[in-house]
Amino acid sequence: MDKVRVQSIIKDVRLIDLYTIVIEGNEIFKSEKLSLLSMSDGTNEYVSFSIHLENKQKLYLKLEQIYILGNHYQVNIDGIKFTVKIAEEVVRTQMFEELYTYHGDDLGLSLQNEHYHWAVWAPTATKMQLLLSVDWSCKEIEIIPLFRTEKGVWRLTLPRQFEGYFYQYHVCVNGEWATANDPYAKLLTVNGEKAMIGHLEKTNPSQWPVPTTEIRPVEAIIYEMHIRDFTIGRHNGIKEKGKYVGLTEQGTSLNNKRTGMDYLKELGITHVELLPVADFGSVDETNWPHEYNWGYDVVHYFCPEGSYSLDPFNGYTRVCELKKLIAILHQENLQVILDVVFNHVYIHEQSDFHTLVPGYYFRYGHDSSLSNGTGVGNDLATERKMVRKFIIDCVVYWLEEFDVDGFRFDLMGIIDVNTINKLTKELKERKPSVLLLGEGWNLPTTYDEQKRAILSNAKQLEVAFFVDSYRDALKGSTFQLEAKGFIQGSLSDFEAIKSGIVGNPELFKCPEQAIHYVESHDNHTLWDKLLLSTSEDKQWREKRHQLATAMILLAQGVPFLHAGQEFFRTKYGVENSYRSPDYINQFDWRRREKYCSYVDYVKELIAIRKSHKAFSLSTYEEIGNHLNWLHVEEQCFGFSLNQVEKYGKWQQVIVIFNASEYERKVPIEPQKWQVVVDDQVASLIPLYTFDGNEIKIKPVSTFVCVR
Repeated sequence: MDKVRVQSIIKDVRLIDLYTIVIEGNEIFKSEKLSLLSMSDGTNEYVSFSIHLENKQKLYLKLEQIYILGNHYQVNIDGIKFTVKIAEEVVRTQMFEELYTYHGDDLGLSLQNEHYHWAVWAPTATKMQLLLSVDWSCKEIEIIPLFRTEKGVWRLTLPRQFEGYFYQYHVCVNGEWATANDPYAKLLTVNGEKAMIGHLEKTNPSQWPVPTTEIRPVEAIIYEMHIRDFTIGRHNGIKEKGKYVGLTEQGTSLNNKRTGMDYLKELGITHVELLPVADFGSVDETNWPHEYNWGYDVVHYFCPEGSYSLDPFNGYTRVCELKKLIAILHQENLQVILDVVFNHVYIHEQSDFHTLVPGYYFRYGHDSSLSNGTGVGNDLATERKMVRKFIIDCVVYWLEEFDVDGFRFDLMGIIDVNTINKLTKELKERKPSVLLLGEGWNLPTTYDEQKRAILSNAKQLEVAFFVDSYRDALKGSTFQLEAKGFIQGSLSDFEAIKSGIVGNPELFKCPEQAIHYVESHDNHTLWDKLLLSTSEDKQWREKRHQLATAMILLAQGVPFLHAGQEFFRTKYGVENSYRSPDYINQFDWRRREKYCSYVDYVKELIAIRKSHKAFSLSTYEEIGNHLNWLHVEEQCFGFSLNQVEKYGKWQQVIVIFNASEYERKVPIEPQKWQVVVDDQVASLIPLYTFDGNEIKIKPVSTFVCVR
């Protein structure tokens, strides 16, 4: 058979598992030609196999010895050589996991003994090179081959004189060359174009790390904010708007009202949760004032985002600035939670994961199509060992290198239980007080829901979950805009309200697993939800908003506030503002000034919660021993915390929530009571005292008295 004829017959030669190669043809294979088949492994060694013919158009070669990834296998058919391509499903087999999982801690770039060492995991690659350049924007000045070692890890060592150079990987898979950045890159140039060679000790502030007072997770009060939103406004006195360093500025104000960092400290929250600060792909760092995104489209997981930096071109700068921000927050005794995104990548086809090990890092359906539980085109396959390793390596790096205090896992319900449990163990061994929380929504990914970190599996985990049942019982369904909850006068889900007040024992092992909130960066703000669900005047909406925030801050579990919630934050009806302009997303400091009495009310509620540990009991047994429900009237209920003097200065606390538009009366034990919260004011210093066996609760308000 002539050469052209053979080449026209053969459509594909590919490895489908580590013992099987399939050859597909356009025509029937002639049986007399099968004896002319041979195969070599790239080392001039012939490979033994048996032949199985299927439909006479598809040949299966069953290898007698395992296929060694990294070798250049060729099949010889009647004198014509065909390179064996590796099908993507090969890397998703259990045998691949067993043979190529790498357990070392040196992936990425590290400095050891005055030499830089590279290690990159790419088992299906047959060649790999380091592309070096002296400037991020110029072509490579040097191409240096890496050498393959155990488990498909490629390595290279260079002297320290290359510090400040830029690098990428050039990888050959299935005979095709492609360029990728280092998935473990910790220093990047503008827009993540290239990684920079450097030494992380140079990025540490003069005082680093800054020690903070450890806080029990159940005592946390979380405040979620976006760096750009918080600093970009014209009326905040901040000079470096939209930047890491803008948030570090102190002494800023608007009409004698503190702004920026001083405002955070004044508010009294314990933890600042930052929306994603890992390098993301949707904002051009050279044109950042004219583009906006929340940052849930991560590209480089180990490196800070450059659009928040004063100099995104210099690999060191963004790391220095973020560390400085964390140091100053710690100096003010504010702890830092990072919002991290380990459920998907920005663009699958452009992902360095896909370039280096095609087919491994993502979930696929039975038809080999990408799983899309996240709704953005791809789901990370966290259950695979090297994906799990990447995630754990990454969070440990942020914990140790940036000294952060917690992580919020975006769409955590995509992630498998084993990964969450293993990273929890790794993090708590290093920092026992680390606060871990996530979204446990059950999304339609292709991995078994019984094995994923969804809310219904919470008792298998040690992390905290956002509680949507309490949220929606308070304000009405997030996804039904006109739906009403308790604060609008509805009693449709009163049991969910009571469950939330005691920390949702039906869902969790302990109260610290319950994250209670009524708004976050996602969906409508509470103010906008009230506009959509009621036709009342502004005064009533303010009262209902205030009631909801009080029911978050006075419940057992962990309260979570969205930045600006304390002054009726609005996004002007925009539900999903992830790429809306600054005038929609910005923190409106004039509104903070306008509603300063509500801000003061929230500050005092926070102070009351922090002053007495009866509001943050550690176990359901304690809650059961001390919390009793009070007599309930229509749209009004309350509870007492009894014999709680060992937790703070008060022996007994009574909390009542009235969602009705009428004054309600609640009978109590006749004693001398001190009022610390009424319909107008909250204060650690008692507002007034009273004697009697009955409390009168103003319409749509919260009442707290103590003795």
